[in-house]
Amino acid sequence: MSAGDTITPLAAALWLANIVLDTVGQLAFKAAAGDERAGDGIARWRYMATHPWLWLGVGCYVLEFLVWIAFLSLLPLSEGILLGSINIVAIMLAGRWLFGEKLTRLRVVGMFLVALGVAIVGIG
Repeated sequence: MSAGDTITPLAAALWLANIVLDTVGQLAFKAAAGDERAGDGIARWRYMATHPWLWLGVGCYVLEFLVWIAFLSLLPLSEGILLGSINIVAIMLAGRWLFGEKLTRLRVVGMFLVALGVAIVGIG
C-alpha cells in the first residue's frame, strides 16, 4: 500500500477483527483475574486455569496474533500501529460498561485524543 491509498475492505475487516479480539481478550482476562474466589499465589493460577474466561482470553489472543500479522501485511507498520491504538479506547469503554471502571475527565480526554489520532491516520 502506498502513501495516499485508502484502506482496503480486507484491511478494514482485519482491523475490526483485531479490535474485537483484543477487547474480548482483555475483558476475559479481567474477568478471570478479578474473580474474588480465586485466592492468592499459585492457588489463584490453578483456579483461573479451570475457568473458561482465562481460556477465552488466550484463544482471542492467538486469533488476534494471526489477524494482526495479516493486517500488518497490508499496511505500513507506522500506519498499522497507530490504527491499532483505537483498541485502547474500545477496552476502556468496555471496562466501564462491564466492570464499572472509572472514566475520569483526563481518561476521557486521553481517549478522545487517541480516537482523533486514529481518525487522522485513517483519513491521511
